[in-house]
Amino acid sequence: MLVMTGTGTGVGKTVATAAVAALAVEAGQKVAVLKPAQTGLQPGEPGDVDDVLRLAGPVTTRELVRFPDPLSPEAAARRSGIEPVGPAEISKAASELDETHDLVLIEGAGGLLVRFDSYGSTLADVAWSLGAVVVMVAEAGLGTLNATALTAEVATKRGLNLAGVIIGSWPSEPDLAALSNLEDLPTAARGPLLGALAAGAGTATRSEFLDYARNGLSPWFGGEFDPECFAGSASAQK
Repeated sequence: MLVMTGTGTGVGKTVATAAVAALAVEAGQKVAVLKPAQTGLQPGEPGDVDDVLRLAGPVTTRELVRFPDPLSPEAAARRSGIEPVGPAEISKAASELDETHDLVLIEGAGGLLVRFDSYGSTLADVAWSLGAVVVMVAEAGLGTLNATALTAEVATKRGLNLAGVIIGSWPSEPDLAALSNLEDLPTAARGPLLGALAAGAGTATRSEFLDYARNGLSPWFGGEFDPECFAGSASAQK
């Protein structure tokens, strides 16, 4: 069971989740993706689990609650009057999926400490209660080291099992900060660089996306990404 968390919004968390799922499906595993809270969408609109399904193929998807306002789950629940979702409900759903699947991916909303309810419940509480491994998804460029270090520090202090970090969207023309961060992100994350997914991967066809996933994710996920080779290749392009 993996908990996929970002260092913020818009860092490529859904694409990273889909990439992990795609490789697992390709390896013959039965995969489930759980989205506890989806915000900023109306009923019937495609959400993150739909993107995962489009990119990864035959996976089980489950969304527990949806809020129309593009806010944190707690704020969106408060504004809409819809009952929020909490760690107990999320853990129950994840455990049920775990009984019938080889791999369960839980995709958070935003970062590790974004609140689900008025009690201050967060994705960190869910990860702790399940004993799940946490995978962090971060940005490539300037400013990412601080957000990554803060997330890693919280995870470590809360006793979470942090596997490492994935760059959710690697630019086709990386600047100096992005290239430097290939070396510095593992230190900030307190764990290895587990991948770097090419920008635009989320718009690929399913077969193309599988190649992106294979090239962009570590053998830990079943991919072929080698951080040292990648860093050397990226630097050589400049």
